[in-house]
Amino acid sequence: MKRILFFADASSIHTQRWVRELAVRGFDCVVATRRPADVPGASEVIAVSPGADAAGWLLALPEVQRVARRAAPQWLHGHYVTSYGLWAAAASLLGPPVPLVLTAWGSDILVTPRASGWRGGAMSALVGWTLRRAALITADSQDMLAAIRGYGVKARCEEILWGADTERFRPGLPSAVFEVASLRAWEPNYNIDTLLRAWARLRNARPGTDAVLHLLGGGVEAASLQALARELKLGESVRFTGRVDDAAMVKTLQRARASVSVPSSDATSVSVLEALACGLPVVASDLPANRQWIDAASGLLVPPRDEAALADALLRLADEPAFAEQQGRRNREVAVQRASRRTHMERMAVLYDSLRLRAPEPA
Repeated sequence: MKRILFFADASSIHTQRWVRELAVRGFDCVVATRRPADVPGASEVIAVSPGADAAGWLLALPEVQRVARRAAPQWLHGHYVTSYGLWAAAASLLGPPVPLVLTAWGSDILVTPRASGWRGGAMSALVGWTLRRAALITADSQDMLAAIRGYGVKARCEEILWGADTERFRPGLPSAVFEVASLRAWEPNYNIDTLLRAWARLRNARPGTDAVLHLLGGGVEAASLQALARELKLGESVRFTGRVDDAAMVKTLQRARASVSVPSSDATSVSVLEALACGLPVVASDLPANRQWIDAASGLLVPPRDEAALADALLRLADEPAFAEQQGRRNREVAVQRASRRTHMERMAVLYDSLRLRAPEPA
């Protein structure tokens, strides 16, 4: 038996994809979570202190340790350092003597520990304590790995991507109209308001150009963003599609001529990788993680919240189809070579086995 006990958000598509990939590679995957949901490939999903209150993370620690002893895994794996990573680290103290694996997701390393005041200091101390108990730490960008090493960890640190399904996300037949897809959530960090203002600039600069902006993702800012679109008189040129499944996402990307992702903070974005895999040019925030994927000389990396720069990049893609196609071909090659989910999960399976420690078999 090769059993992994995951502490993770069961409702997250990222957790579900990770577990499914490891299950098909022969691992018995158990998920302990505050957000129970069906996880394809998991042998068991265990609800622990369901809810979202901050105190619940600490109050549940004794139960977390009992779950770990009962599951008798060969590995403990916490996804998201400041919450489930804490649970996994706590379980490793009094639970089974097995390797602790941690996966950072982004804001748990790049945002929360850097907050000002006492809260940032407390979270930074918590993150350091958690990281220093791991045998293996993974993250999906080099800037995150550099930040992790800054906590003085001695664990092996590896860049492992959530990756894109490059067989499913592949180029299609684009629309004759200039269609642009945004896959990011409608939440403050992702700057969808900036995208709407840039879109208004594009329409004003090219009033005769047929252009459609597809907003997938959904989120808490739906009402305010729709109000902004009305204020900007964007009409039918913006489609508020919201959350969709992979099939609908692929269909939208294959119709599009470009994709946009302009958050203020980000690690390697799965949605960016999926757009690359579909052979699209991508306009993205000029962040360290994006510089690993998008040609810095292309002019398609723009400062976050700079609507003028974003509009100029989109206008170039609309006005120069040969340039857009060249970027798209390059991006497809990059995605296949470096971002395949299958390749990264095969590497992850090898990394688990390389830790070599084994927990006692269940009684």
